Amino acid sequence: MSNPPIRTALCSFGMSGKVFHAPFIKVHHGFELYGVWERSSKNASKKYPHIKSYDTYEEMLADPSVELVIVNTPNSTHFNYAKKALEAGKHVIVEKPFVITSQDGENLIELAKEKNKKLFVYHNRRWDSDFKTVKGVLNKKLLGDIVEAEIHFDRYKEELSAKAHKELPGPGTGTLYDLGSHLIDQALQLFGWPKAVFADVDIVRSISKVDDYFELLLFYRDKRVRLKASYVVREALPSFILHGVKGTFIKSRADVQENDLQAEKIPGTDGWGIEPETEKGLLHTEINGEVVRQTLPTEHGNYIQYFNEVFDAIRNNGVAPVSAEDGLKVIRIIEAAFESSKQKRVVELVEE
Repeated sequence: MSNPPIRTALCSFGMSGKVFHAPFIKVHHGFELYGVWERSSKNASKKYPHIKSYDTYEEMLADPSVELVIVNTPNSTHFNYAKKALEAGKHVIVEKPFVITSQDGENLIELAKEKNKKLFVYHNRRWDSDFKTVKGVLNKKLLGDIVEAEIHFDRYKEELSAKAHKELPGPGTGTLYDLGSHLIDQALQLFGWPKAVFADVDIVRSISKVDDYFELLLFYRDKRVRLKASYVVREALPSFILHGVKGTFIKSRADVQENDLQAEKIPGTDGWGIEPETEKGLLHTEINGEVVRQTLPTEHGNYIQYFNEVFDAIRNNGVAPVSAEDGLKVIRIIEAAFESSKQKRVVELVEE
């Protein structure tokens, strides 16, 4: 007998729910888009008439049919909503950033163990086409030992977001929690846990009330890794720059999945996750004693793999695609970065 689909409920149907979660839950045979907590407008019900629409979170959690809850609400609510879902006996996916403080993360991890429930974090950009390509270059050791790397996530936005919870000062707001979560997670996946961090976190737009710029320098025994994001970059630099003892690899951030999802393309259809040919990365290195300078084919982006692994973790006790412990590591570095920027000094990191 095959495993039944995992009945899944979303905590909201804003951009995150509409774009990054519902489409995958809908097309994946291992899941059933069962319900959405809709406080006022019933947009999810209009798009997916078969679902249950819950007026309150308590009503959603009290439904015994809901097996998995996706906490995709403002950052400051992640801890409380995830805690309530775990206490109600649900498995939980928490949008990035996992939580606001490392203490909250530790508490959720302990609670999940106590309740024997799975707790995941949604760091989907591990399955971006560009990141997968960079990871492949490193796995194949095409550059030799890495000595220096940069990862950028730059934008040009003269206006503030229409989402007030992202632009008003408060716990978990600002670019370091938002874009920084992606870059830190990618750096940890590529290079492991650093020894220390130095950070510059600031506001560069006169209209902004929360940080819209940061630069982090991660210290490793044998390399340095810079992470940078800004909202005042009209002409972006390459998003991945890696220098090894044998060569260099440069790659743009060109994954198409977010744009395709916003255009309501169905995940997994023909051409899904394929970047334009013009966005191939540049490899300049030495292979078998010969210097080569050429473009490399880009891997296919595939957020569906995240949900494949969530299904396997819940139904078959497989490995989590992004564990709560991984999400917690990101928060620890964010906390250290804010401390570094405030005190203008290098902050040592405790071994993980």
